[in-house]
Formats: sequence, structure tokens, C-alpha cells
Amino acid sequence: EPDLEFEGLLKRQHTRVKYFQGSLMNAMDLERAKVHEADACLVLANKYCPDPDAEDAANIMRVISIKNYSDDIRVIIQLMQYHNKAYLLNIPSWDWKQGDDVICLAELKLGFIAQSCLAPGFSTMMANLFAMRSFKTSPDMAAWQNDYLQGTGCEMYTETLSPTFTGMTFSQASELCFVKLKLLLLAIEVKPEDGGDPKISINPRRSKLPTNTVGFFIAQSAEEVKRAWFYCKACHEDVKDENLIKKCKCKHLANKTGATPATPFSAALSKPLLNIKNSVMAKEENGSKPVMNGRPTNKPADQQKNGKMEVGIADDQAKDFDFAKTEMKYDSTGMFHWTPARSIEDCILDRNQAAMTVLNGHVVVCLFADPDSPLIGLRNLVMPLRASNFHYHELKHVVIVGAVDYLRREWKTLQNLPKISVLNGSPLSRADLRAVNVNLCDMCVILSAKVPSNDDPTLADKEAILASLNIKAMTFGDIITNIESMGDSKDALNNMGDTTVKRPGPIYGTNVPMITELVNDSNVQFLDQDDDDDPDTELYLTQPFACGTAFAVSVLDSLMSTTYFNQNALTLIRSLITGGATPELEIILAEGAGLRGGYSTPDTLSHRDRCRVGQISLSDGPLATFGEGRKYQDLFVASLRNYGMLCIGLYRLRDAALTTVDATSKRYVITNPPFDFGLLPTDQVFVFIHWNKRQSTSQ
Repeated sequence: EPDLEFEGLLKRQHTRVKYFQGSLMNAMDLERAKVHEADACLVLANKYCPDPDAEDAANIMRVISIKNYSDDIRVIIQLMQYHNKAYLLNIPSWDWKQGDDVICLAELKLGFIAQSCLAPGFSTMMANLFAMRSFKTSPDMAAWQNDYLQGTGCEMYTETLSPTFTGMTFSQASELCFVKLKLLLLAIEVKPEDGGDPKISINPRRSKLPTNTVGFFIAQSAEEVKRAWFYCKACHEDVKDENLIKKCKCKHLANKTGATPATPFSAALSKPLLNIKNSVMAKEENGSKPVMNGRPTNKPADQQKNGKMEVGIADDQAKDFDFAKTEMKYDSTGMFHWTPARSIEDCILDRNQAAMTVLNGHVVVCLFADPDSPLIGLRNLVMPLRASNFHYHELKHVVIVGAVDYLRREWKTLQNLPKISVLNGSPLSRADLRAVNVNLCDMCVILSAKVPSNDDPTLADKEAILASLNIKAMTFGDIITNIESMGDSKDALNNMGDTTVKRPGPIYGTNVPMITELVNDSNVQFLDQDDDDDPDTELYLTQPFACGTAFAVSVLDSLMSTTYFNQNALTLIRSLITGGATPELEIILAEGAGLRGGYSTPDTLSHRDRCRVGQISLSDGPLATFGEGRKYQDLFVASLRNYGMLCIGLYRLRDAALTTVDATSKRYVITNPPFDFGLLPTDQVFVFIHWNKRQSTSQ
């Protein structure tokens, strides 16, 4: 029976919403709901279920029943667990090309959180892009809320680019779209020469755009995006007001020559392929060994089994390999860093070992779990942090604080990923948190694998909230004895933290960068004691969400409707978030044997050349001049021209009056600011940044 709130919704929307009681397993009920005439069928998961695997299995059975009843209907399903994705591929009529899609909550939720470790606030920015809402600013609101709200009105759209763009490079096209059309062009669809499935390429370099390229835009409305199709150099070269760019007479000529007018969903039925790689690849001879803290990462030969790796290869191929020199550093797809499997025992630290390890710039994962809690799929959190478009020395060390008994069950999926340590302890213990230098971490992630009890949903997040408040209440400084003096001991553990960057940590726990995952939206009010959010405020309007310090699974619900309207949006989001998961990789992981290592070939090495999310500061470095009162458009054009970086938003101090970058100051996210938006020296910029061939330590 629908509860009161739902009943109210049904009454308000009674002309558009019909509510049926029945079972998807029953053909009579499917007949009643006229599934065979439906445009699509969306299957939602119960996110508060005690057993996620059983929930997924039941929903996959429902999909089998729907497909059995009507095999050509488009199905979009939510799954809780990543490993259950594989079973969908076994349904004979499941077809990506027909628009069938799966939104895996664990994969996307942990992927969002992982990207926030690289660029704090990114999870909020992406969540607002696919939540379809229009914004209303009002003079009663604080200035920061108005800036933030304007960004929440942005969505992702696809549109075919007009013939004027043919032959431009991506950065020329993106600059033209931003300056002339006031649109943000993020990515394009690249059709391979061999006629394979199109790929989505984010901020590609070097390639020229072919005719009728489909572009991915961030804009306030579909109406705005049409400008990209109408724009004509001959007629609109001198038009100053972007709203005047309408269909012109030349367009009819273009249509006769075989160009097809765009429909926003023209590309929505093409098979989404997730590998983001440029159509023109730089073949890179891998001459130099990666150096980490001044030592090459190739292990000396005596650590390898008798000097050579035992690999069965036909003799004629073996001539090309010098086994003593060859080492597998990436997985077989070339998308992720890889290391031979290690046992969890080799990665467990006790408190003293952790304290002797000079951890700095790492990611601390506070994990609440009982030994029998359902697996949350930590691989989805660590893999994006191990994408091959980082150099080895740039990878952030991941330290998991939690119960080892639970982690043993997760370990099979983590054993091939480098730079992971485990501290068997409790995320509520301050001694454990000090041991892993939580005050020096780049991000502290608070997760819970415990099953929410049915009696009171608001208590589902009790551990996460307590842990987050506990860290905020800690003070650092003289309490910790300085352990730098021991840095010269020959302890192998010392090399784990990337010690190239030494920076003083915050003194107060409120300054520790944190992201807390919540099951229940309404609990966000307890995270921040100094915010004045009304308990009924929608999640996306609350301060912790606007600042990127809280993330709730419920934001992934709106991804269902986004996917329905534009399948490519999901493909783009997934490739951004997972750091490069490809269908090929999905098939490998579906086998259940984990990541496979692979020898580096020019082809797999070329996969490293793809964009990643980054955050650039305006207080120093090459872009510092823009912090002094320049406009956002100047920054956008300069960073695209000079560095190939695509700016997508700002991360600004909430109290702009603070001139010093003191970490107490909370920041909030401004997605795709207007072109004339004034910049401040304390701003940070979200960018899509190219892979750098040189092993630079600078960001």
C-alpha cells in the first residue's frame, strides 16, 4: 500500500502517474500495465534492503520476466552490487544497442567518492549535472547559495555540431562554443575508421572534428544547445548576442548535401563504449623507468622468480621479449595500474608500523563493517585512484581503517591494486586515526557496510556521523611526537607515503578534508554543526552537499531519468567516474578472477593518454594572474589554449572575505559559472587535464 507521502504524490500527479499493484513476474500484470506498448521499463532497487545480493537477484529475475514477455522493450535497471552486473549480460535479449542499461549503485557511488579524493567537491558537481532541475535564485539567499544554485540548473545534453565546426580541433571548437555560443563542450563522439562502435572522447587532443560530430554539452536547457547546430560562420560571425543565433538560410544548402538535422537523441541508441581514448594516439616508447621517491619501481631481478618470469609464449614471440626487463605494470587493458597479487597479511599494519610510516597526501578510508556485512565492492573506490593516466609516483596511497575480518572477504578484488595498506582498528579510535596521520591525508572517506536496521532508518548512518564528528573534534600538533627524525631508518614502510610533498597539516580536525557517505538524506543535518540548514531542506540545497563533504545514494535515482532521456550521458558519466572501465574490462571482471596483468605494448601504453579530473589553484602557479579580478572567460580561454585544460567549474571559499587560504574555510561548488563571473585568488578550478608524458611531480 502506498504511504501518505506517496499517496499525496499520486493525487497531485494523477493525470500522469498510474499506480498498479502486482508482480513483474506475472504475465497478467505485465499485460495490465501494457508493458509491450511501453517506451521503456525502469526497475528501481530498494537501497535500504538487508541483503543487497538477494535484492539484485530478484530484480534481475524481474528483468528476465519483462524480456521474456516482450523482448524488444528497453530496460534500465538499478543494481546494488557491481559483481551482479555480469548476470544481466547473460539474458539473451539484453542489448546495449537497444538502449538497455544498468546503473550500478556501488560502482557509481564509490566512483564519485574516488573522484572527490582527486578533486574535492567533484561528486557534487557531477550529481547536479544529471539531476534535472531548474534553479530559482532569490535575493533573500546568501550570495554563495545563488552561485551554487545557478550551477545546479545545468544539465548534460548531446547535439550534432554544425558544418562550421568541421576540421577544427576540439579545443578550437570548445573555445568557440564557450565564447560565442555560451555553451560548455565537454566531449565528442569519435567514430573509428574501421566502422566499429563510436567511443566518447573527453577533451581529446590533436584530432580534427569530422562532419556531423556529436558533441556533449553542459547547458541550462536543450534550447540553448541547439545553437551548436544552427551556428553558421557566414551569418553569425558578428552576432554579439548568443540568443540571436537561430536557423539561417545557408542551413538548407547544408541539408541538401547530406547532413542530417540533429535530434538530441540521435546518438542515444548507439552502443556506449566506455573506453576514452583519442582517435590519434601518441605512441610512446617506454624508455625511462618510473621513479618513485628517487628509486626505480622495477624490482631487482633477484626478487622475481629465478630472474625470468615463467610465461608460456611461442618461441618466435619470445624473441621480442626480454623477460628480465619486462615487468607487468598495467592490467591487460592498459587502463589501470596492476601489481602481482599480494596477500592481505603483507598489507596489514599495526598502529606502531603505521605511525612509523610517514604517510602524507594519502587517502584514509574509515570503514564500518561487521565480519558478515554484505560486500560494498571497495574495488570501485580504489580502481579510479589507480587509473593508468596517473604516473606511479602520483598514485595516492590508500589506507583502510576497519575490521580485517570483513576486508579479507573483499581482498580478492583488491589484491592486484598497488599501494594499499590496512590498519586493523576502529575508525572511531583516535589513536588509530592519529597512527594513519589523518591530519595529513588528502581525503578521509567515511563508509559503512553495515545493514541498516528496519526499525529506524534515521539511525542507519549513526557510525558515519559519529566518525565524522569525532575527527572534526580532534586537535593535532604537539600531541604527535615528531617522527621525521626516524625517516632515515632503512624501513621499507617509509617509502609508502609520497614524501616528495611535505606540507604542514591542519591543527584542527574541522580542517581535515572529508567525504561522508549517507544512506538517509535527512541525516545530512547532523554532519555540520555550524550550518543553519532547515531539517526539511532538500539534500542538494544543504551545505555539506554543496561543499562536497556529503554524498547520498539517493542522488543516483535521478540518473535513471537522465539515462532514459539520454543514454550517452550515462556512458560519459561512467567513463569519467570509473577512470576508464571498458566493456572489455567488464567481461574480464565478470569472470570473477580479478584484474589480469598484461605486458605493455605500444597499443596498451597509448591507453594512458586520456583525460582525468584535476583541481588547479589560482593562488599560485601558471594561472595565478587570473585570480586578480579577471573574468571566468579569460581563464577558460587561456587554460584551453596554453595547457589544453578544459575548465568545468570553480570550488570557492564560502566566506570570500577570508583572504588567507585557511583550511577552516569551507568551499562550495560552482558548476560552469557564467562567462563574466569574477574570479578570486583563493578559487580552485575543476579541470579536465591531459595525461602528461613527462613524469612531472607538479599537478
